[in-house]
Amino acid sequence: MAASEDTLRYPIGRPQLPEGPLPTAERTPLLQQLTDLPAQLTAAARAVGGERLQLPYRPGGWTGRQVIHHVADSHMNCYFRFRLALTEDNPTIRPYDEQAWAELPDVAATPITVSLTLLEALHTRWVTLLQHLSDAEWQRTFYHPGTERTFTLDQALALYAWHGQHHLAHLKSLIAAD
Repeated sequence: MAASEDTLRYPIGRPQLPEGPLPTAERTPLLQQLTDLPAQLTAAARAVGGERLQLPYRPGGWTGRQVIHHVADSHMNCYFRFRLALTEDNPTIRPYDEQAWAELPDVAATPITVSLTLLEALHTRWVTLLQHLSDAEWQRTFYHPGTERTFTLDQALALYAWHGQHHLAHLKSLIAAD
């Protein structure tokens, strides 16, 4: 993949996962990113505007609309993964086909405000849960059979804080395309 294509696909770079437990000082800004994301996505969607949300953020990429609905789908799945990891011993989570989900008819038919509202409520609930975890609970795990990897909740937090900023950058690239 050419550097420019990689930059368009990963505008903030690829995710960096912690190797060990995160100290509170490193966890706090990641939690803040999850807290802030719904409002940031809403502001970016407004700045992009309705027509431009129908355009892909890069050649072969999703439209702005698909990105917003994808973040809601993905973060709902992650919220459930956290809950499973907190209540079961290293559960195997169920992966899903993100591309197929992005092409389901509800993505085109549902206003983005529905997913933005869902994200606001979801992140409120999710962050509330995360703010009450003990250091030991942050080390609980789930197994992802698609990547054949076990993730600690610290690693999942870092991944999904990145994920939100990654897709926010995609929306912002549609603003900059003017």
